[in-house]
Amino acid sequence: MGETRTVSVVIEGRVQGVSYRAWTQNEARARGLTGSVRNREDGTVEAVFSGAPEVVADMLTLCRSGPPAARVTDITVREQDDPPDRQGFQILHD
Repeated sequence: MGETRTVSVVIEGRVQGVSYRAWTQNEARARGLTGSVRNREDGTVEAVFSGAPEVVADMLTLCRSGPPAARVTDITVREQDDPPDRQGFQILHD
């Protein structure tokens, strides 16, 4: 099995109410990434991506624009030591 990169990402801007979570789930699944995405109370979206380093990097680039109605103003990326416990890529509902 190859190298795995896991990151936690917080996306700021107009990212709630624009299908950002569904778009993220579709893009991540299409790339074979595991992890999750959720809305946060402060109006941002948080995601965890885990997979091949180059695929995670590609997903981070995509997140900087998001779906058509989104207006991303900033992204904060934190490297994680451990991949997520769950399989697949899920939308979390708090």
